[in-house]
Parts: sequence; C-alpha cells; structure tokens
Amino acid sequence: MASLIKKNASGHAHDGDANLLINEVVGVRGGIGEAARLGRAAAYDTFLRGLLPARDGVALLAVGGLGRRQCAPYGDLDLVLLHAGVPGTDELAASVWYPIWDAGLRLDHSVRTVSEALSVAQDDVKVALGLLDARLVVGDRALADSLIRTAADHWRRTAVRHLPGLRQATAARWQAHGELAFLLEGDLKEAAGGLRDVGLLRAIAAAGITDALRPAVRAAHLRLLDTRDALHQQVGRRVDRLVAQERDGVAALLGVDDGDALLRRVAGDARTVSHALDDAFRAADRLRSGRSRGGSGRPVRRPVARDVVEHDGELVLARTAIGARPDPSLSLRIAAAAAVTRLPIARATCEWLAAYCPPLPAPWPAEARAALTTLLGAGPGLVPAWETCDRYGLVDGWLPEWTRLRSLPQHNPVHRYTLDRHLVQTAHEASRHTREVERPDLLLLGALLHDIGKGLPGDHSTVGVPLAEAVATRIGLPAVEAELIGTLVRLHLLLPDVATRRDLTDPVTIASVAEAVGDTGTLDLLHALVRADAAATGPAAWSDWKGRLVAELVARVRTALDTGVLPEPPAPDPALLAGPLPVVHLAEDRVAVAAADRRGLLATVAGCLALHRLEVISADASAVDGRALVECRVQPPLRATAGPGPAPGRPAPAVAGDVSVTQRLRGRALAGRGGGAAPRVVWHREAATDATLLELRAADAAGLLYRVTCALDEAGALVRAARISTLGGDVVDAFYLVGGWPDDATRARLEAAVLAAV
Repeated sequence: MASLIKKNASGHAHDGDANLLINEVVGVRGGIGEAARLGRAAAYDTFLRGLLPARDGVALLAVGGLGRRQCAPYGDLDLVLLHAGVPGTDELAASVWYPIWDAGLRLDHSVRTVSEALSVAQDDVKVALGLLDARLVVGDRALADSLIRTAADHWRRTAVRHLPGLRQATAARWQAHGELAFLLEGDLKEAAGGLRDVGLLRAIAAAGITDALRPAVRAAHLRLLDTRDALHQQVGRRVDRLVAQERDGVAALLGVDDGDALLRRVAGDARTVSHALDDAFRAADRLRSGRSRGGSGRPVRRPVARDVVEHDGELVLARTAIGARPDPSLSLRIAAAAAVTRLPIARATCEWLAAYCPPLPAPWPAEARAALTTLLGAGPGLVPAWETCDRYGLVDGWLPEWTRLRSLPQHNPVHRYTLDRHLVQTAHEASRHTREVERPDLLLLGALLHDIGKGLPGDHSTVGVPLAEAVATRIGLPAVEAELIGTLVRLHLLLPDVATRRDLTDPVTIASVAEAVGDTGTLDLLHALVRADAAATGPAAWSDWKGRLVAELVARVRTALDTGVLPEPPAPDPALLAGPLPVVHLAEDRVAVAAADRRGLLATVAGCLALHRLEVISADASAVDGRALVECRVQPPLRATAGPGPAPGRPAPAVAGDVSVTQRLRGRALAGRGGGAAPRVVWHREAATDATLLELRAADAAGLLYRVTCALDEAGALVRAARISTLGGDVVDAFYLVGGWPDDATRARLEAAVLAAV
C-alpha cells in the first residue's frame, strides 16, 4: 500500500512523512479529558489532510466523534468522501481509506455526492443525525458547506415529524441495553442515559425544539466522555461496557476514590441525561400537538388537585400557589398528583419548587404525610414522579437520608437496581398488596425504608432500625407506629430466610417466628413486604416454590398466633407405607422414596436427582413402621429442561444399593465440583425440637447436596431434614442432625467432613 500513500508533485508527503503522521496519531491515544480529545482530533485531522490531494469538487468530511472533536482513545473514524461527480472517485477513495487501515485505525466510511447524502438522510434518520456533526477536514469548502447547511436546514424542518420514530427506536435500544444509572456493568454509549442519548439531545437542540443541552447536561456529558476515555486507556482497546474487573482501574485514572464512587458518578450523570431526554421528547410532543391544533387551538388547562393544574400535558402550579407563600407540603402534593395522574411535572415548576418551597417542619403536617402516602401508593406513576423530584433536589428536602442512598450500587447479581431505585420500586410493588393489610400506609413507608441501613457497617436489618424509626417520627407517626416501622425493617428478611432454611414442620421454627412477629397484623405486613421486596429485587429473587414456602410458613404462624396452638406436622404420604420396598413416587415438583434402610438413603436420593439435573429445594428423612422415608421438593423449571425426567423405576437400583449406580453418582458429583469463596459452617443449638442445626454457606455446585449428605453419613451423623437456599452463586444449606448438642470434638469432626466434601 506504500504506493497509495506516496505523494505526488502537488506537494503531498512521501512514505516517511506519512509514517511519522501515523506514529503521531497512535501516540495521542493516551490522555483523558477534553484537551486530550481535542489533541487526538487535531492529530487525526493532520494525518487525513495528508491523504487527499487538493482538488475542486472533492471534500473529506468527518462525522461522529471526529466531527465533534470528541475522539475516544480507541474510537472509530467516521468519514464521508463528498464529491461533485468528478471522475476517478473510487481510486481517490482507496488512496484515502487504505492508509487509514494500514495505520491500524478503525474506519466507517462512505462516498457520496451531496444529493446522494441528502437522499440517504431523508430515508434514514440515523444518517440525518450523523450529518449534524459533519465537519470539513480537507478539500472543497464550498461543496462541504453546501451539504452541511442543507442537512441542518432539512433536519430543522422535519425533526418534529421524525422524532416519534426515533423515539420508538430509542426505546428498543433501551430495552436491549438497560438503564445505565442502575447497571453494575452498563454500556456507556448504548444504555439509557449514555452517550448515544446525548447525541439525541444535541439533535433536538439543533432543531430548535428546546434547550436540551443545559449546563447540567453538558457537565454530565463531559464526565461520561472522560469515563469512556479512561476505560479505553485501562483496557487498551475500544470498549464501552464498564465491567467490574476494570472499574477500580478506571476510577484511579479519573482520580475517583474507588469503583463504587465511579458507579455513583456515572449513575448521576446517566440520570441527568435520561431526564433531559424525557423533557426534550415531551417538548417535541407538545410542539407537534400544537401544530395539529392549528392557530385557533389552545393547550388543555384543567385543575388536578389543590394548587396543581394540568397545562398542555404537564403539571404546573396554579397562579394562586405561585403568588402566595407556599406551604411546605406543596412539593409533596404536586409529586403525589403527578404519580396519580401519570403526568410529568413541568421543568419550570420543579425549578420553582426547588428554589422557593420552604422546608418541612418536624413533625410533618398531616397534609404532607397524606401526600407521601398517596405518592408511595400510586403504583406505576410513583417511579417517574419520584425520579423527577429527585433530579431537582426535592427528595432531599423530604428525606435528608436520601443523599447517602442515592445511586448506591448493590454488588449482588440478584439485584437489578441501585439502592435508592430499589427502595422506590419496592414501594411501587407494595402498592399491589395494600388491600391485604390493616395499615397500607405503614406497608408503603416500611417498603420505602426497609433497606435504609445498607451502606453502613453491620447488618443492615439491625442498623436500619433506628434510622427508619427516626424518619417515621419526623414525618409525624406516633411512637407505637414508628416502632412498628422499625420492626418491619428489622424483620423484613425473616420470612424468606426461615421459609427456605428451616424445617417448617418443626414446632420450634413456628414458635420462634410467632414470638418474633408478635401479632397477625405485623405478620401480614411482613408477608406483603417480602413479596414486594423480591419483585423489586429481580427475577432471581423469587420463584413459585419460594412463594409457596413463605405462604406455608405464614399460614402455620398465623394458626399459632390465632389459637396459641402449634400446628401438627403433616403425616407421611400413605402410598409410601404400603407395598413392597423400595417405593418411588415422582410428581411435578416432588420425589418420595421408601426403603428398608435409612442409613445413606437421603444421600442416594440426592445423588439420583443430581444425575437428572434436578435441584433439590428441601429434603425430609424419617422412619415410620420400620420403613425409611425420604421426601424431596425439586425445582420444576430445571426438571423441564432435563428432558423427559427420571422414570419411576430409575432410582430404584440406587435405593436398593446397586454399587454401579453408587459409583456413577460419586463420579458425576466429583466431576461437578465448583469453585467460589471459602465455605463456612455455622451451628445453631436451639433451632429445632429434636435436632441440632448445621448450616453450610458455600459456593453452589452440581451434586453439592449429595456430597455433603454422604460426608455426614460417613461421619456417623443422621440427617432428618435438609433445606436448600440458593442466593445467586452461593447456597445456604441447613442440615438437621438427629440428637442432642454434640461436644466440641464431634462438632469439629463433622465440620471438617462437610468442608472437605465441598
């Protein structure tokens, strides 16, 4: 390709000069910030100007990042070779493109006349947006100006008509990439609130629809560009997704304290961009609807609530509210009205409230407290209304604690949201259950505050109690109700933890939960809260089997609270007590086995289920009338993915002691061992009526239950029940060991056997 780079008599540089330019381009890939981006753009411009000979009717235009002089260290070059129908265009284009490729640069290119470029832009809105960034690098200025002016004018005339389709395409992109503000590993460019959305804001501003690029947006944009610069520099190649393993390195390059601080900064900037884009799209909608009404049409204006009026699809303050001294509850009341009507609050109204609405007194007036309850119980309208108020600092005036919670990342794959959004989402989900409880207002407030202790040292369920009670007192709840809010915070994990980790037929389990809860009203609140919390956490936090276990626990505890009598454990399946041994019964989510010998039976059944890729949720072992019984609950979805599932006769050889089957089980289990953090064993002395509880906390792995039950059996322990709880990639498995509290030596021996099996 050297011949393509070689200059001619018109003054172009020779090979050596081109190579120097290439080295200069590669050398500016380092550097973070606006000055570094401008330096990269200048180096690219110098390089490109040496590739195109001076010639009338030909111009090289930069679009994209180079067009805006916002070049990322490893970004693409987006170029358009514009010509006026001159001959030899293909050869000329090759003389430009090949040296770029030889320099190791990524290139997105096109060759078009002015009319061709405008025609494509008319049919493809993405091309139209790209031409808004077009900038002449070298060549015929008059030709380039003709395209740039015409493309900009065409966009101004047609933008309102194109924006609905662009908005639909944007929503599809958001659906695919998620919201940058709430992702632990978000795409800085494509996710909602990312750099791609800033491009849309720039296009809307260029159309004269609204001042979309306000100072806060510009500042957020520059920080997102800096973050992408640092990410490229950290990784050494083009990448837009801020993955966990690169987070601390990127933070160090940016001078940010740590990866969490970086995530919070990115989340705040993404929210600023997203909120501005929502405003801009609404401005376009109003403009379009105004044009459709014609000159005689008037915007809709109607009262919505006291001091709140709908005006042209947005909520604004009534004139009387602006003229008089506002009461402190005004911001909450307009937020509640926005959530109920699902109408946005006008930007000017938010700015006025942030500047002039006085702070709430302590305790709050009843009107403010009622408005908060209405806001939290509004359902789908809660999240956008809360987010809008948060963008303008109104939420900090209601809850000063929110500053610490805002954009706090939750490093758990089960969680899909940052902490603040999770709390608001939980309140939204709790509104679905308000008719199931005596005090829906306390349910909604408890949902908003249940994780308020996160981010502080210690168990957040304990640390959060005084914080939540202080908030409840400040908003005006009496002491007994504030204490109940604290109870909801302290116990919000009780039901799911007990339901998935304890034997629900054991009287000690039911008695301990009943004692902790105290009354059926609190039980109902906790039951509603746990379902709302799980729904707001993400799909992995809840399942049908978990819901059934929690409901079963709630029903048993309710019986104990209502009658004072602990419910009797269910009787064994009668089918297991008759007929020749072994007996195997399979159902959609249940496997029951009866055999002559109890020793090792639970381990064998667990191994058979592992061979068929069935995940065990719970297992119970007992002896009735000389028969050893094992009943297991399994995950139906995993059963469905394993093909036809185990036939009734398949487990029988293993149950009967077939050595070949047992060897196969051990081989499969050993082959399926997983890694993860160091496992841990925790002992619970008084958690069962007739057993000691051994709790294993470890990384999940195939055949884990089989290996552990085998180890316990070989160590001489008798397991009467097991409860399996999976939390992302970890498990908390509880094993009920028959007998009294073992001595120190026995506990050490059993613990060593279990840990060795993991």
